[in-house]
Amino acid sequence: MILDRTVAPEFQIPEQVNFPSPIKKTLQNGVSLYFMATPEIGAVKLEINADSNRVTGIVEKKLVSYFTLHLLMEGTKSKSSADLDTFFDTYASEVEVISNFEHNGLGLLTTKKHFNTVLPVFRELMTEAIFPEKELAKRKSQKALSISIQREQNGNRASHLFRQELFGEEHPFGQISDEQDVEAISREDLVSFYSEKLWVNPEVFLAGNLSEEEVEKVCEILGDLPTISFESKNPDFVNLPKPRLEERKESALQSSLRVGCHLIPKNHPDYFGLWVFNVFLGGYFGSRLIKNIREDKGHTYGIYSSIGSLKNADYWVVMADVIKEHTETVIDEIYHEVKRLQEEPIPIEEIEIVRNYLIGNLLSNFSSSFDLISRFKSIHQAGLDFGFYEKQLEYIKTFKPEDIQAIGKKYLLKENMVEVIVG
Repeated sequence: MILDRTVAPEFQIPEQVNFPSPIKKTLQNGVSLYFMATPEIGAVKLEINADSNRVTGIVEKKLVSYFTLHLLMEGTKSKSSADLDTFFDTYASEVEVISNFEHNGLGLLTTKKHFNTVLPVFRELMTEAIFPEKELAKRKSQKALSISIQREQNGNRASHLFRQELFGEEHPFGQISDEQDVEAISREDLVSFYSEKLWVNPEVFLAGNLSEEEVEKVCEILGDLPTISFESKNPDFVNLPKPRLEERKESALQSSLRVGCHLIPKNHPDYFGLWVFNVFLGGYFGSRLIKNIREDKGHTYGIYSSIGSLKNADYWVVMADVIKEHTETVIDEIYHEVKRLQEEPIPIEEIEIVRNYLIGNLLSNFSSSFDLISRFKSIHQAGLDFGFYEKQLEYIKTFKPEDIQAIGKKYLLKENMVEVIVG
């Protein structure tokens, strides 16, 4: 039989997807380790994630965790910065800093062949770093320049101001760092944070083609890591009416827009409906915002909406860089498309396009075991398990358009929106 390559294969929707649960182990220091075996991959991925001071409420200078993490590779008690670089390069390994709203940590990507050699040196970074003054001064100079440049970039500035307006400038999620915050950092700040406050409520996520003995070796090496148990705060964010924030630049040719609000947590029964609503509106390249504002009107090269992921409550935002004189028109059209999606029947063809897109996109997120451990980590940190994705797939297959419209009408209200314009 000759395959006819002019005919696309039929799109098939799986009845269900079964996800293998990671193996959980408890280290000697009480830290939980989650392991996903990857017999088909000759590499190992290891991450240690701790709660950031933004969620613990432990008061520190704004940038102390940033500089602490980014100076770990600048030397340990037994190895210089050059020694560390050469070592990890020799063994085809990468060390990654993990730093976001809610977590600090380190990641290691290496080969199975070299894992046992590399792991002890990776472990040194967690307790043996020395933070040389010279390297700190260099890093501070680079960070100050980066802050200065980002402040002049409309998109970065709009995102910073949006966070500040959404979370409040007093909350760590909403704080904006400046050059004075950089200057305030000293080596003593880093040493103190590193030794006393870095590894708060850590968890380990491991994936690789490892034997039981090798996993136990990881548990042994990380089992004496000094850690801190701390009951993290769970802030309750609410949407409050706020005036539009504008930062005008006469010389700018474009304006950067951010429009959004707080949402609900992932375990809320309405979450999947909001997630699907967002995709119709601006969550993929065929979305309504793209068709209206990019393709029909030509006011922007790109506009999209997304849901930002947090442990206790996600948030929603529309982002776009638009031709300056069309700023008001674009904002009006964003609200017009939200309202139209809330109130007008969705064409059957559009429903099927989005349904197929969502299924394909969801399944592509699990193309390897490394993807599995990453996806597990993201929902585990929100207090969920792989059942979340199973329910998500079922919702995609069965959602009714009138249901997601009603949910969108319930949560995406104009009076709840934060609006930011820079440019």
